Amino acid sequence: MTRDEFNTFCATFTGSNHVVQWGNADVWKVGPKIFAICGWNDGADAFVFKASDIAYEVLQDQPGIRPAPYLASRGMKWLQVYGPPGLSDDALHDHIAASYDMVTRKLTRAQRAELGIAPG
Repeated sequence: MTRDEFNTFCATFTGSNHVVQWGNADVWKVGPKIFAICGWNDGADAFVFKASDIAYEVLQDQPGIRPAPYLASRGMKWLQVYGPPGLSDDALHDHIAASYDMVTRKLTRAQRAELGIAPG
């Protein structure tokens, strides 16, 4: 997945917003909460997302995937796809969508309503 493809995909989520911060990283949020990041890793794009407990345990030791620098060191279950083989584009889409779902579930009912996100 390219950075442009990543940004196009993340823009499809209801209530999502994009900011550029942390040294030119594309940061995607829903409300005030981050659900995906694309930054640099030795000159290549690296994709970061929140992971479920199971996904974190299974994927963190796969080639091209690691606990996300900074976030994982603070006890958060975030993964970074930084090199090959990493994840296929379809699998990366699925994990970013799951990250969005996990983050939106943590928003208040009022925040979800304000962003146009269906209850539940």
